[in-house]
Amino acid sequence: MAATELVFGLHAVEAVLQRPDGVVELWLDSGRRDQRLQALAAAAEAEGLRPHWVKRQELDKLTGGDRHQGAAARVRQAEARSEAFLDQLLTELEVPPFLLILDGVTDPHNLGACLRSADAAGVHAVIAPRDKACGLTPVARKVASGAAETVPFVQVTNLARTLRLLQDTGVFLVGAAGETQTSLYDADLCGPLGIVMGAEGSGLRRLTREHCDVLVRIPMAGSVESLNVSVATGICLFEALRQRTRN
Repeated sequence: MAATELVFGLHAVEAVLQRPDGVVELWLDSGRRDQRLQALAAAAEAEGLRPHWVKRQELDKLTGGDRHQGAAARVRQAEARSEAFLDQLLTELEVPPFLLILDGVTDPHNLGACLRSADAAGVHAVIAPRDKACGLTPVARKVASGAAETVPFVQVTNLARTLRLLQDTGVFLVGAAGETQTSLYDADLCGPLGIVMGAEGSGLRRLTREHCDVLVRIPMAGSVESLNVSVATGICLFEALRQRTRN
């Protein structure tokens, strides 16, 4: 039997119901039968899945007290995307690839926020190491607000090797590092591109840094020395989007 996981939050549950064959159970807050929850119930029932209308306290217990917004679902755990999927994606893309590489992000809130920004910016896939990094946990899915179901999340066993393979296919790797003198806004972010972001606190690992074609920094006008990785990721992705879509 396939492993299952709990997904909660309105956006996350709405997203998984778009592929209802993966939803095993659905719980909704009986105390707030508003239009949003009624729409979730109708979507489930249209696919033959009968939701459980339960008290909020039961949902609180089910989700461990996390903010569920009145909706939770148990879904079949999707298999992690692999290097083979990435190879196929790069072969089939008819436009220059736009990738986000996360070098060891461990906080599920940051991963979820990065996925959400990646979806909004039109990123084709998010790549992360399998070890010592966050995976698609329920919290990451909730924060992603549905982006975990729309943006392929690729976990690789050897990030350095994957970076070399990307470069071999013509992908230009731009790493974010605060100590470099090259501004993000001076970098050419058009064409086949991989934006490489480091882990919380420690930034890019040495080997990852060495595989980047160029290192850039986000200009800072205030007194803080660095930004949260998910905030920095959003800035980098949307500067790339601006350059890639300008006339």
